[in-house]
Amino acid sequence: MGWFVEEGIGEERAIFVQAERIYAAQIEWPGGLRAGEVAEAKLIRRAAGSSRGVAQFASGEEALIDGLPRSSSEGAPIRAEITRAAIGESGRRKRALCRPSDAPLRPAPTLAERLRTENRTVTEIRRFPVEGWDELIGEAMAQRIEFPRGALLLSPTPAMTTIDVDGELDPRAFALAAVPVVGETLRRLDIGGSVGIDFPGLGAKEDRKLVDNALDVALAGWPHERTAMNGFGFVQLVARLKRPSILHRATLDPAGMSARLLLRQGEMLEGPGALLLTCHPDVEAKLRPEWLTELARRTGREVRIESTPALAIEAGQAQLVPL
Repeated sequence: MGWFVEEGIGEERAIFVQAERIYAAQIEWPGGLRAGEVAEAKLIRRAAGSSRGVAQFASGEEALIDGLPRSSSEGAPIRAEITRAAIGESGRRKRALCRPSDAPLRPAPTLAERLRTENRTVTEIRRFPVEGWDELIGEAMAQRIEFPRGALLLSPTPAMTTIDVDGELDPRAFALAAVPVVGETLRRLDIGGSVGIDFPGLGAKEDRKLVDNALDVALAGWPHERTAMNGFGFVQLVARLKRPSILHRATLDPAGMSARLLLRQGEMLEGPGALLLTCHPDVEAKLRPEWLTELARRTGREVRIESTPALAIEAGQAQLVPL
């Protein structure tokens, strides 16, 4: 059915629908440098003789820049194209990446525009044609994907995103059962970069070959490189990384993710009454005044907020109440 894009409040979100379910998903949040933007900056640091340095943009955000000409010196203006957005991780933040450019100045493409430049069929829509967005975000926030007699445990670390395959079956049968779930998870949570998958250890070379062949099928059409499974059950994938994954955003900013999900839930409600958003105080703090104004405009409703520390971050609720 192709890609569907919702221009949400505080985020753009997209899903690829296949067999009446969400097969792949992506999100973009406003603010910060994003891949595809071309902007003026200042070269603030450069090691002698190196083609690399640090550029600072008008917003104050810094990005690592590569491919500098010899003539570029510290303090000089430079035009640059963003090739990867900043990636937040536990304990540190990877700065955005950029390169010198002679292209005309331009903002980053919208999510729909970017998908179209990748030759995807895109339909911009108010509401996705299938259910499952709440479930997808819930999986990202839980960092856990359940499947029969097993689960994938997800951890975005500074070095790589790790996927631990945990379950009860015979190791070979369990690894083979987990492979299609791994393929789905990478697409559904928009995971890229370096990915380490820890399957059960398989001593027999024939068993490892079966898993490798199953991975070929599960990851077909998903651009990447990977190692063969080693004797300890470990496989490493490397895929292009241009933006934070849904998993990264949910892990590093769960309150922000919950706030956006709550706004979407409120926008989709139908019927009479005022709109009451009930949430944890940390989630309330993420609800920007302009987002609430936009929610009121889109729904034509009075918007009320009730926060309580007893609620979990992910347990927000939108409901209609009497005026």
